[in-house]
Formats: sequence, C-alpha cells, structure tokens
Amino acid sequence: MASFENMENRDLNRCENCIIRQMHSFRALRKDELKAMSDSKETRQFKKGEPLFKEGDRLAGVFCVRNGISKLSKISDNGKEQIVKLATKGEILGQRSVITSEQTNLSATALEDMEVCFIPKSHIENSLHDNPAFTNAVLKHMASELKIADDTIVNMAQKTVRQRLAEVLIYLHTNFGTDEDGYLYLQLSRSDIADVVGTATELLIRTLTNFRKEGLIITSGKRIKIIDNKLLNQLIQGHS
Repeated sequence: MASFENMENRDLNRCENCIIRQMHSFRALRKDELKAMSDSKETRQFKKGEPLFKEGDRLAGVFCVRNGISKLSKISDNGKEQIVKLATKGEILGQRSVITSEQTNLSATALEDMEVCFIPKSHIENSLHDNPAFTNAVLKHMASELKIADDTIVNMAQKTVRQRLAEVLIYLHTNFGTDEDGYLYLQLSRSDIADVVGTATELLIRTLTNFRKEGLIITSGKRIKIIDNKLLNQLIQGHS
C-alpha cells in the first residue's frame, strides 16, 4: 500500500498531471513539453522568512508555487519596503525576469512554509519559441499583471490610508479566508500590512485602532477579525 501511495504522489507531482497548471499560462503547454519540464524540475522547500530570490538576482528558472504564501516586494530609494503582491498556490514567480533575461526587480520571501517547483529557464524559452499558444498565454498574463500594477498606482495616489487598509483587509479575507476562530488566516505583521497599504507602520497601527473603535474589526495580538464587511466595502467606495 505504501509503495502504491508513493507512486500515486509521484504521478500527481508531475507537471502533466498537476492541477495547478490549469491556473496559469502553463495550461497552454503541450503534453511533450510538460513531460520534459517534469523530468527536469526540482521540488524545493522554503521555511517561513526565507527568500526564494532577492531583488537584483538573475534567475536560472521560474518558481511554481505548490503550497504556501510569499510576498513580492521592492525596496524604494529611501530604503523602505513596498509589498506589491501576495502570491499563493498556482502562482508562477520570476517568469518576467526569465523571459526578458533581466535581473529581478522584486524580492520573493516566504510568509509561511512553502513548497515550490523550480523549472529551468530553457524549458520556458523553448516553449516560447515553439508554441504560439503558450506565447499568447504568457503575453495575456503579463498584460493582466500590468493592469493590476496600474490600478495599484492609481489606488496609492487617489485613495486614503483608511480606504487602502479596508481594501487590504477585504482582499486577505476573500483570497486567504479565516481560521477556525474567524480571524484572518494570513497573519501579517503590522509592518507587513503597512508595506502592503503603502504607509508608515505608526499610521497603520492608529488606523487599525480606529477601525476597532468603530466596530469594523476586532484584534487579538497580531490577529485581525473582520466584523462588518459591508461597512468596510462602503469605506473602500468612499461612502463612509
């Protein structure tokens, strides 16, 4: 029985059988491309707080997230970290840098223990050259990422810290869910939340305190529980 289970797990870990590939541009790859990719990929483990890669690195391949959550961040000229995205199961990390053969412009750090598949650069380049459907899927994905980046820039410029914090809390609730006690599953430090919102940690803490006094949330240590989704969404729209 044990050997059968091991064989079954190995089969599920192969790229051609992995359900995760349906979540991104890899769904456009042919079976032969997926088989070659699976034969050469490495499974890597990262502990909470470990970097997958750092800003300025030159990557020899891409990272496909099987389990866990990471933050993608950039250091500004004044040395402050800005978290631009939280990446979870099904995400491909480093794809843009690999395709352009440029240094990474972001760092990726594990926010919890992670398991990723590392896929060598050559497989991405070969498929881009030989498979128009894959090339088209990658271009659409990169266009979508650019749209998200544009929206983020507009949010930073036009929305208040209260609005942006409400948006982040709703995002964490929608995308990562809650624990058995109803608190947000993903427990970010106040500094990390501030880096996502794009504000100083001190102002973030004061705004959370105000949210708590207004009955929008409750807190327990680092944990946050949303009490009034409706009012938070109204706040995002500028109605309160």
